[in-house]
Amino acid sequence: MRIGITCYPTYGGSGVVATELGLDLARRGHRIHFITYRWPFRLSGYRRNVSYHQVDTPEYPLFKYPPYCLALSAKMAQVAREERLELLHVHYAIPHATAAFMARQMVSHPLRVITTLHGTDITLVGQDPSFHDIVRFSTESSDGITAVSRYLQEETIRRFQVERPIEVIYNFVDPDRFRPRSSPRTEFPGDRKILMHVSNFRPVKRIDDVIEIFRRVRQTIPSALVMIGDGPDRPAAEARTEELGLKEEVHFLGQQLEMESLLPQADLFLLPSDRESFGLVALEAMSCGVPVIGYQAGGLPEVVTDGETGYLAGVGEIDRLAELAGALLADDGLRAEMGARARQRVEEHFHSDIIIPQYEALYERVLSGSRGEKDG
Repeated sequence: MRIGITCYPTYGGSGVVATELGLDLARRGHRIHFITYRWPFRLSGYRRNVSYHQVDTPEYPLFKYPPYCLALSAKMAQVAREERLELLHVHYAIPHATAAFMARQMVSHPLRVITTLHGTDITLVGQDPSFHDIVRFSTESSDGITAVSRYLQEETIRRFQVERPIEVIYNFVDPDRFRPRSSPRTEFPGDRKILMHVSNFRPVKRIDDVIEIFRRVRQTIPSALVMIGDGPDRPAAEARTEELGLKEEVHFLGQQLEMESLLPQADLFLLPSDRESFGLVALEAMSCGVPVIGYQAGGLPEVVTDGETGYLAGVGEIDRLAELAGALLADDGLRAEMGARARQRVEEHFHSDIIIPQYEALYERVLSGSRGEKDG
């Protein structure tokens, strides 16, 4: 198949999934064309069957804001014509699904559109009254719609009254790439336990909760906290750690590309967000044999099995999470057992070899003209 993929080429989960999906599809022989405003950060070097097409937004004195959606539509249509694309797979509803709808009107050959919903495009951005109607229209106009969790599927239907079928296709990971460490820790040597957090440092991630959980844990367990990522709440988080006297124990690493080398260094992964549509980084941690601690909200309970592959508590129950984290770090045997179960869950339910064929099957149904609805 000849497939165009558009995503935000940033460090968020939607961009990661879209890029990894494209690379896996290319390895399976499909011709993949990434259409974005910047090179996706997980797309490194030459890859067979993979092309990149940059979207340039023109500047003109009459434009108060750069018309990115229009530029994206034009580039989608251009690539579709020149490469005879069969479908556009867009990740995130706006503006990508909107741009794909316009691009489809501009080409003369059949061009199908699949929209994958990832979370804040529905739960946050889409709730702005000025965007509500365009999100619903663009989503409904797609030939196929997927959501990365049952939670997000249900939220989309509830908030937007979407009538088209929404198929749940979970995020995925390659367990051969994200593996438990097989040798002594190299990145963070010493006898301390390592707690880790990865995010875009936005309010929904509740960075203060991460720091507070760690503060309580270290009162009884010699430990360090590794914070990976960047975003608007990072400066406040750094100031808070200094205020609490934790500057030497909390390490802010910023954006990192090779997460498969960092996640195995952790003893415990913290993700106390007030909502996660899925929690891709939690899945990557589990694949590395690292138990996950988080809140029982959004789609995270579909990833982390409470009491088996990690622990979940109600949003804001910092005391409970700190207690569970401390108990798990104090018991090496239990932590190893939980980590092994986390790895097993990934291999049985979220392996790329299980998920990618689900996308291929959806593509085939859509290209056959069934508009994304399952046969039968």
